[in-house]
Amino acid sequence: MGRIMKTILGIDLGTSSVKAMLLNVDAGVVGVRAKEYEVDIPHPGFAEQNPERWWDSLVEVLGWLREHHRDAFDSVCAVGYSGQMHGLVLTGTDGRPVRPAIIWLDQRAGSQLEQISAVLSEEEMGRVFCNRVSSGFAFPSLLWVRDREPEIFARAAHVLSPKDYIRYKMTGEVGAEVVDASSTTMFDTAKRGWAWEVIARFHLPEEIFPTVHESADFAGTISPSCAAKTGLPEGIPVIYGAGDQPAQSIGNGVIKSGQIISNIGTGGQISAFAGTPVYDKKLRTNTFCHAIQNGWTIFGATLCSGMSLSWAKNKVLHVDSYEEVNELVSAVRPGADGLLYLPYLSGERTPHMNPNAKGVFFGMTLGQERGHFLRAVMEGVAYSLKDCLGIIQELGIDAPEIIASGGATASPQWLRIQADIFGKPVRASRVKEQACLGSCLLAAVGTGILPSLEEACGRFVSMDERIYLPDERNTDIYREGYAKYRKLYERLWDVMGE
Repeated sequence: MGRIMKTILGIDLGTSSVKAMLLNVDAGVVGVRAKEYEVDIPHPGFAEQNPERWWDSLVEVLGWLREHHRDAFDSVCAVGYSGQMHGLVLTGTDGRPVRPAIIWLDQRAGSQLEQISAVLSEEEMGRVFCNRVSSGFAFPSLLWVRDREPEIFARAAHVLSPKDYIRYKMTGEVGAEVVDASSTTMFDTAKRGWAWEVIARFHLPEEIFPTVHESADFAGTISPSCAAKTGLPEGIPVIYGAGDQPAQSIGNGVIKSGQIISNIGTGGQISAFAGTPVYDKKLRTNTFCHAIQNGWTIFGATLCSGMSLSWAKNKVLHVDSYEEVNELVSAVRPGADGLLYLPYLSGERTPHMNPNAKGVFFGMTLGQERGHFLRAVMEGVAYSLKDCLGIIQELGIDAPEIIASGGATASPQWLRIQADIFGKPVRASRVKEQACLGSCLLAAVGTGILPSLEEACGRFVSMDERIYLPDERNTDIYREGYAKYRKLYERLWDVMGE
């Protein structure tokens, strides 16, 4: 077999797994491999992961790709990254983590959020961060470590985001990039730099914050130790990479205004590209820097989307496979015979920004079976995303159709439900690992292998031919269901707070 000359390695460090993709510039995707891991819940409301488990899992993934796609692996000429956002990794002077990473699902820092709100008004949060500070973001998590684990805090030499730690393991270079830095909410999102005035007001040491760069900037090269551990050729150029939300938007070809994505992975987002740092003045959505320089990403986030279905399938209803899930859902009429689900298993962000929100099934009757509950979960997640879509539309951002992304694209039933609830055509990308692809395309452009993201997306991004058009009969049912869904939260929010 002839040598494959130009292959890009894209790494996506997710919440549930790490994935890696080999993308040949001429032939397309050569191989993808994933390794799953768990979220650790040491106490109620906590959510942590061991960064060394991420690294060990990635080494295993790269070993598999090297064994099964040797020519492509040996011809890797650039590396890019995508990763779960908001998380906090603290490393010492030796580069080792001083404690487990606190990830985006975490809800422990309630008193720290109160500290932040006592110092910063909502107007100031919006002006500086373009966001409300939420549980699971690195800012309150860092304050929690300082307040509750002062000895560990004193050992911290660097504040890193999850994928930045993996990049450090591969290059030996410490650094940050604008997407994940803005998602910490210790960052001036409009100016694309650390919010030093805010950092000083909370008496955080400036030296623990790495130099910040644009996502496609050169970050270093594969180190000798990484080469020995993974088999990657030493000296390969590496870019900084991006948080997973902008990376998957690039992997879906969304690099300009007028396009909207509905992503259902572990969490879920409705997202859009913007050329200015516009944000919701009520701070119900998130505006972060985009991986594209001089661009921003605006999205509403719901915390438990795919995780809601996984929870129902595995822990409550004990359904054997997602194929069976789809069969059971198909047998139930739209509206699930009045059964409603609020997907707030870990609190909720958009639109409620309420860490005390709780998951709810409402409207249960004796005639309902497993399929009703599964369908209600899919519909409840789509209702939550409709909340996000409505706020983005209030900001003057809209699109004629919705691009579906994430694991839910494997379910025709969930795609149909989204079209009917959003009232817009829905289509899915043919690429099933959009964040991996986005990290590859960023690396190809950042290292000069491809001239622009427009050309890269034109070459590698394509959509399924099937378009799910909203069914008017179903949209009427869901319009009524959505009104009840919103009213249900309004009636229960004070009880949830107790």
